Amino acid sequence: MFAQPSAAALNHLLTQNSWALQRLARFAGKTARFDIAPFSFAYTISPDGSVLAADVSTSADSLCVLAPSLLPRLALHDEKSHAEIRSEGDAELLAEIFFLARNLRWDMAEDLSHVTGDIAAERIMQIAQNTQRQLRDAALNLSQAAAEYWTEERPLLAKPQPVSAFIHQVDALRADMSKLEQRINHLLANNKN
Repeated sequence: MFAQPSAAALNHLLTQNSWALQRLARFAGKTARFDIAPFSFAYTISPDGSVLAADVSTSADSLCVLAPSLLPRLALHDEKSHAEIRSEGDAELLAEIFFLARNLRWDMAEDLSHVTGDIAAERIMQIAQNTQRQLRDAALNLSQAAAEYWTEERPLLAKPQPVSAFIHQVDALRADMSKLEQRINHLLANNKN
């Protein structure tokens, strides 16, 4: 159901990054399956490096199982998310898939320019990038302000230095208590004699 549109989207992305087509062409005829619950997609690599939707029952040379919650993290290029993908099969093909997942970039401005024209597409992309930067900065400023409020104004969070000092004091008190206990035991033993 979604195999053909997803193959078309992948081929569009691969075409925008022509170097990727050359890399995939080495694996012509091989099939990779991706299980993203509740969906399963299979793609066979053609000689030119593009992909064709394959039947899910086709024997796959490699398999990648992804939790749906990983998709946003993968889209944001979170390196730790790649370690959470369960994979099996052709190690070289899997290595290439992971390499492409890390390095393929969608040229949104190019696609947008077909609808709005080049100048408008560039302006829209600049506005989107500025908005993204402003949102990121606002989130950072808000988190820093909240941390300062909860450590300075309404101490709910402890600063690392006082916590460390407290731990050292507790350790020193524990050591002193142990020495005192040994002295008491020693005195009690001497009193019995």
